[in-house]
Amino acid sequence: QVQLVESGGGLVQAGGSLRLSCAASGPIRTVKNMGWYRQTPGKRDLVAAITNDGTTNYVESVKGRFTISRDNARNTVYLQMNSLKPEDTGVYYCNAEVRQSHTYGYNIYWGQGTQVTVSS
Repeated sequence: QVQLVESGGGLVQAGGSLRLSCAASGPIRTVKNMGWYRQTPGKRDLVAAITNDGTTNYVESVKGRFTISRDNARNTVYLQMNSLKPEDTGVYYCNAEVRQSHTYGYNIYWGQGTQVTVSS
């Protein structure tokens, strides 16, 4: 079974930095798009996404502060978060479009979530 395991969350003061990682494992043939989402009460919103050829997309509020990247050989996506603000607080989930070794289509998988808290 495909699994996404996240790490790197924590508590940081405003202006600080954190780096999130998310590694996909299991019977994987191809990983297409990967992304990071932020969960706050009542909603889960896209923060950043990256295609398998490296094209990136960011929500306006994090442009210039966050950087998404990936290591295709390790099926891992990263989110470098700098100049953090209290409004960045939330549970961060990664997701990935994965084609398994024995299938033809892609399915979406989610990580377990990692808490990011930014104090003012």
